Amino acid sequence: MYGILSTLVLGFLIGLTGALAPGPTLVATINASLAGNWTAGLKVSLGHIIIETALFFLIILGLAGFATPYTTGIAVIGGIALIIFGIMTISGSRSASLTTAPAQAAANPYMAGLLTSAANPYFWIWWLSVGSALLISSLEGGLLLAAVFMIGHWAADTGWYTFVSTGIAKGRNFLSDTAYHRIMAVCGIFLVLFGLSYLSGSLMPR
Repeated sequence: MYGILSTLVLGFLIGLTGALAPGPTLVATINASLAGNWTAGLKVSLGHIIIETALFFLIILGLAGFATPYTTGIAVIGGIALIIFGIMTISGSRSASLTTAPAQAAANPYMAGLLTSAANPYFWIWWLSVGSALLISSLEGGLLLAAVFMIGHWAADTGWYTFVSTGIAKGRNFLSDTAYHRIMAVCGIFLVLFGLSYLSGSLMPR
């Protein structure tokens, strides 16, 4: 039970650090919310989840077996990538903003979430390094733990994007840029620390 809970929390925290990062999917959420639709964030995140579900099945059906002999190498790459993404998050937190976005609203939030994810290089780099390493690590505990990790990851995506769209649609200043900067910085620090821990664990003799 502890393993399931810890994996769920880990998936949520790792997912939150990605969801918080400024990018095309966040912009799509803001755009779709400008028309007053508080459910836009949920719809955008569902489009985003479609691609991640496909990646999940690709990893558990093929990549995991192919990567088994290279688990340590994948873990090292994943740890380094976590540290790099953490530093990028901390650096980006200084200029990130939730108050500015292009004026054009998304006509189809589901498609916006799918297309902005597919077109985002950060998304693919993350899944080819950090995401695959963490998911393969979870698979060592069985398919259930891998699924729990993804559920936690998706909970972070849907929770954050729905929070953003609700605040914008209702016309409230729900989160200042300063508070957003601090949250991003904390998430960046978490990524760096977790990356260091993950990297040291992957290099320790078993």
